[in-house]
Amino acid sequence: MGNDSFIAKEMAPQQRILFPPEKIRMDWQQRQRAGAGLHNLGNTCFVNSVLQCLTYTAPLANYLLSREHSQSLSCQQDFCMMCIMEAHVNEVLHSSDSAIQPSAVINVLTRIGEDFQLGRQEDAHEFLRYTVDAMQTACLSGSSELGMSSQATTIIHQTFGGFLRSRVTCLSCKAVSDSYEAFLDVPLDIKAASSVTAALEDFVRPEQLDGENCFKCSKCDKMVAASKGFTVHCAPKVLTVCLKKFEDCTGRKISKVVEYPEYLDLQPYMSQTAGEVLLYSLYAVLVHRGDSCRAGHYLCYTKQLPS
Repeated sequence: MGNDSFIAKEMAPQQRILFPPEKIRMDWQQRQRAGAGLHNLGNTCFVNSVLQCLTYTAPLANYLLSREHSQSLSCQQDFCMMCIMEAHVNEVLHSSDSAIQPSAVINVLTRIGEDFQLGRQEDAHEFLRYTVDAMQTACLSGSSELGMSSQATTIIHQTFGGFLRSRVTCLSCKAVSDSYEAFLDVPLDIKAASSVTAALEDFVRPEQLDGENCFKCSKCDKMVAASKGFTVHCAPKVLTVCLKKFEDCTGRKISKVVEYPEYLDLQPYMSQTAGEVLLYSLYAVLVHRGDSCRAGHYLCYTKQLPS
């Protein structure tokens, strides 16, 4: 389920909880040394860097290391991204080799995303989106008839997912219209921002709708000028932020330095800004080296594991 998977006017109640939230462990449950590196199998740096970031995401790794998914015997799928990631994470973190080949993932590259081609340079963020979506789909096997609120209770969506609120306010009568959108990552425009916090401030800053973009107000019963703004309505346990570092038309790299704090407080960007701080600790960064989206190299940095 991607960022634009669904938009609902109201947050519907859950019909069923697919994974008990109390079973999610945010801290590492086993002492781990740094796992194996990943061999580049021919322009597969976009795959390797994403896999390493996911491998060192504690709540996901805890679940995959437990092998609960495969041991449940409920997976009857021909292609299951959860089974593939379970095998991969266990191999990386238990291997005595300095590096391994991520063959299990590479072999199903076109099943993760049909447009991916082995040997071709691809976009790491796109691969991340498709991989997390594929894991979410695997968790929903046999449960696709459930409503979106229930689908958001998988281990994947409870780890990476949240909800945005879009609020449109009529500038004539001040009537408010809210809609809600599930997300698994937050894309941030950095053209005018020098830090992630500044980009988040731009993200939640309301824009004015007028002229051809007027809003049909149900209370005024006509097209009116309005303001529209996003806020984070339900925060994810793990926040994934994508800095849009490539120009839309040219594909050129935005090479400016963007500051990111070790601890990010998301509370100022929530629908309800009053309350305690909502801190996220930076544990992994995926970066691109190169001048454009058509060439370069992806690599990642992850925080040292507890030992």
